[in-house]
Amino acid sequence: MSLVERQRQFLEAAQRHFGTSRAVRPRELFGVSNSAKIVEGGIQLGVVNLDNVRDDIEAMIFGCVLRFPPEDEVYFAVLVRNDKANFLQRLADMKRFGAAARSDGADESAFALESSTSDDDSSELPGATIRYSARNNLVPIYLAQDGKLWLRNAKFWDSLAFDLTPFGPSTDPDEIVVALHPPTASARRSLLAREFIGWLGTLVGREKIHELPVWTDTATLGPDMCRMPATIPVEEIEAAVSALGGHYPNGEVRRFHAALNFLDHKHFVILSGLSGTGKTQLALKYARAVHGLTSDTAADPLIFECPVRPEWTDPSGLTGYYDVLTNRYVVPTFLEAVLVATAHRNSPVFVVLDEMNLARVEYYLSDVLSAIESRGALQLHSNNVPLEGTTGTSVRAEIPLPHNLFIIGTINVDETTNPVSDKVLDRASVIEMSAVDVPGFLSSLEARYPELAAARAASEPKLTEVHGLMQQHGLGFGYRLIEEFVRYHAFDARHLGNAPDEVTDQLLVQKVLVKLRGSERQRALLNRLDQSCEGLPRAQAFIRTLLNDLDEFGSFQAMR
Repeated sequence: MSLVERQRQFLEAAQRHFGTSRAVRPRELFGVSNSAKIVEGGIQLGVVNLDNVRDDIEAMIFGCVLRFPPEDEVYFAVLVRNDKANFLQRLADMKRFGAAARSDGADESAFALESSTSDDDSSELPGATIRYSARNNLVPIYLAQDGKLWLRNAKFWDSLAFDLTPFGPSTDPDEIVVALHPPTASARRSLLAREFIGWLGTLVGREKIHELPVWTDTATLGPDMCRMPATIPVEEIEAAVSALGGHYPNGEVRRFHAALNFLDHKHFVILSGLSGTGKTQLALKYARAVHGLTSDTAADPLIFECPVRPEWTDPSGLTGYYDVLTNRYVVPTFLEAVLVATAHRNSPVFVVLDEMNLARVEYYLSDVLSAIESRGALQLHSNNVPLEGTTGTSVRAEIPLPHNLFIIGTINVDETTNPVSDKVLDRASVIEMSAVDVPGFLSSLEARYPELAAARAASEPKLTEVHGLMQQHGLGFGYRLIEEFVRYHAFDARHLGNAPDEVTDQLLVQKVLVKLRGSERQRALLNRLDQSCEGLPRAQAFIRTLLNDLDEFGSFQAMR
């Protein structure tokens, strides 16, 4: 797409948003000599020819652009409609005084644009006698720190940090719309531009700043990615999660939706339960449902999976650190999610802390928990200027946690993980996901994959029976194992041709019974499993080995 085409598309989108008629022709300030530039105390929107402005104009639109390295373009358009009388009054004054200057015999060529740096314009500096030049058709327009527009037609100002009253009347802009190009969800190229947009908001008021989705390509966030979860009917989310293959028959999606959204400033949920019950998949499928995606394989630039490492003893695994060797700030996955959420505040960004209790949660999550509760900022470094990040973005010393960041943690409760303290549990909503519906899941699996019907029929009776026995003793298994059990059956039937009972016998030993462990309290379980595995020689021999261990040592563990 050419530069001219981008400019045209932006101005068309701005006019549609402003609701002006086709008679309102936007003034384009996209060139080199008339482009926007930041000055002390505000911004010069540009230099525009206003010689043909009529008193009956409906509104004025000024289209501007600023460029930020490496390739960001921030397009913005300023609307003047309600306060156009002051705008026209100032323009009339400039024309009147310009005409007076010409009647004094001044050489009109001296007032050409090329002479705009001449010293005879010093009369417009603060404290001097006000005199307007004749260059009334080429007007520099400024947006000052008071949020108002100021016009002049003499030497450019490099600063607005003085009394502008003699150059009034000023004009209140109605609204400013902005659009970023390239349209990307990456924080690498949009953080500096976002800083500028935020600064514009401090000048005119954030309520007057609106972002427009102008360009569409493969990297652009679609309209469904610009809606918050709380605005979406939960029935729609449930249907989308189900269509993505999620099986959550006990209201998990509804509970997760409520826990994640009931507070505006805090979105932090922990999913706890047996391994393989779909905790991580619930988080991912929910995020995709919110973003309007219908495939598990479609790229989603607003989802970040962050596997927790067992050696994390401080926040650097999440929030990064300064690398003295490369002179850059290391940006891990979690911090990248924060930066993307900061760059796209109208879009929900999801970060999943997978198996978060592999390390002591209180150690590595302390800074994030503090920022969540205090609504403060993450303290990243102590440098007065932003540091270059390893992802290419600038990393400020502190970054507030944006309201559109949704944090989901998953934990497996067993002897290999760390306990989670009340400090963490009090700051999150914890959803238990240990209940497993074997028949229901197998039914949904066959509905999605009809080719697994025979494998399901061969697996379901014994799988359901064994799961029911083990679940009574807190040793159940999850949906991941169930699906793999069925798919193994299907593979064997297609490629090996073993008898279904023989395959079930193999799988019970390889996938299910290896989870067994316990003491005398579990003797009844082993005895019932021994009976259940009658006719399955490998599984029955395995169970009897565990019974012998229980007799000899007073406890048993399949994997020892």
